[in-house]
Amino acid sequence: MTVLLGGCGLTGGSGDVTLTLVAADYGDSKSHTTRKYWDDLVEAYEAQHPGVRIEVSVYSWNDVDRKVEEMVDAGQAPDMAQIGAYADFADKGLLYPADQVLSIPTQADFASQLVEAGQVHGQQYGMPFAASTRLLFYNKALFEKAGLTPPTTWAELADDAAALKADGVKYPYALPLGPEEAQAETMQWLLSGGGGYTDTIGSYSIDTQQNVETFTWLKDELVGKNLTGPVAPGSLDRADAFAAFADGDVGMLNGHPSLMKTAEKKGVEFGMVPMPGVNGPSRSVMGVADWMMAFKQNQHREQVGAFLDFVYNDKNVLAFSREYDLLPVTTSASAVMTSTPADQDLEPFLEQLPLSELYPVGKTSWSSVSAYIKKRIGSSVSSGASPSAVLHQLQAAATAAQSAE
Repeated sequence: MTVLLGGCGLTGGSGDVTLTLVAADYGDSKSHTTRKYWDDLVEAYEAQHPGVRIEVSVYSWNDVDRKVEEMVDAGQAPDMAQIGAYADFADKGLLYPADQVLSIPTQADFASQLVEAGQVHGQQYGMPFAASTRLLFYNKALFEKAGLTPPTTWAELADDAAALKADGVKYPYALPLGPEEAQAETMQWLLSGGGGYTDTIGSYSIDTQQNVETFTWLKDELVGKNLTGPVAPGSLDRADAFAAFADGDVGMLNGHPSLMKTAEKKGVEFGMVPMPGVNGPSRSVMGVADWMMAFKQNQHREQVGAFLDFVYNDKNVLAFSREYDLLPVTTSASAVMTSTPADQDLEPFLEQLPLSELYPVGKTSWSSVSAYIKKRIGSSVSSGASPSAVLHQLQAAATAAQSAE
């Protein structure tokens, strides 16, 4: 869906400026799109800035990144884009650094780990716009029926899954390693095993012993014992796993805040706990952020900066986070949410954010590496497969992609 939003009553005189923004749609239906959020925000901004017109185009997540790439390739870059990745544009010198558009208070208010994730070659170009973390969701009714308590270790998770399977639960643990978002489930498990996608100096480290042990455990202790449901993990997408949870067919799965509303609508009572690790709750959790960026082409640096300072004020950040069940990217808005009783459902996710580790989005190679992970990782836990061999293949591809940066 494309939505064009703009102001009214402008004369079109020589002093007027029109800014263009391409944004992603976080809504879950035609009646609940991000159009309303941007419509209200633009109306408020233009009322205070009569010489500025804001045109916002909203696209689905299936189309928005591609649309911005097409605009840039055609020499028609928007002034701003709010999408999933920024590093390629930054590496090509197409973006303003954050400190050239944002005021000092606005830039300083971003959560520190999000600032770091928004950097290319030590300079911040990606401005975080929305964030989320992951927790282990479990179906309370199914757990109570089986006499279970939420797991804190891998062994407990496997035991709980076995008990749920014995009770006839369709998906004791839903393991979505299908192509939709396999990189997320993979990273969550790698972190819980003490590993991850990169090492301490930022190089890809996909085939480390820790990571191999993690996927070997998944293959042997969950998938191999038929504890992940009737759909092979490599064919199970996140959206389908979430839908199955909302239907009451899943005992446990990793989920982000939007799953709360989906489950509540279907009347599923659920609990949430930190992701189990080898010997206790995982010390690190996966965080995800989407990004705002400012393109240089139209040379609207000052006007873009003024608008983005408005976008990032507490009122607007909180309005967006609350409407779409996402976490604020600023420390001031997070503090407000933490102290507001109405926001208590998001508190467990907020608590995880300072501990979170994000995808290596500052690497221009990440988009191709992520795509390869989505394509291949599901096969690592299939019958007769070698997790070690698949992770070695992924590492080779990642190393080649990194060398080409």
